Parts: sequence; structure tokens; C-alpha cells
Amino acid sequence: MAAPLAPSWANSAVPFSAEAFKAAQAAGGPILVEIHADWCPTCKAQRPILDRLTAEQKFKDLKIFRVDFDAQKPVVREFGAQMQSTLIVFKGAAEQGRSVGDTKEASIAALLDKSL
Repeated sequence: MAAPLAPSWANSAVPFSAEAFKAAQAAGGPILVEIHADWCPTCKAQRPILDRLTAEQKFKDLKIFRVDFDAQKPVVREFGAQMQSTLIVFKGAAEQGRSVGDTKEASIAALLDKSL
């Protein structure tokens, strides 16, 4: 049986760039910054949860930026992240919350809700 197609509003992460992030903040909408490493088992566990949650219609305007933990160390430091698997949500320019190493769908959903 084929997997259902993602809804047209489904979000996907884009590589972090300071310009795109600043533009998203200026627009005032919901933002998720995902500090990620391809080798990280926790990040791998977060991926399907984030895919499911961000496909919900209420997150259709959520902008998702993925920071490469290994390749973008200055950006990781700017966000004050100590570890990969860090999720940070913003509403415009204001940080609304963050989590580190969380793989529980309910608490990740609650974190994402703070961006709305």
C-alpha cells in the first residue's frame, strides 16, 4: 500500500541561512530552528515526529530552518545550543521555547504550539 501524499501545506526544513532566518523573523510568523546532525540517533528519532506534526494544517505557516551541528558551529553558538537535537521555536523575533534531546511527540507538539 502506498504511503499517503503529504498535504499541500506540509513543511520541510531548509538549510539555515542568516538572511532567510532574519526575513522569517521580520515577517513575524512561527519559526522552528532544528539543530541537527546526520549521525545523531536522537535527531533521527525526532525527524518522523517533526514530519508528522509539521504536516498538520495549523503549522502551514511554520518556517523550519535546519542548522548543521557540525558544519555550522558559529550558528550553533549564536543560538546558545550545547548539543545537536536542540529544537528552538520563535514567534517572529522572540524565542518562545526550546528543548534538547526530546523524542516525545506530545512535548514536541507543545513546543511547536508556542510558536503560534
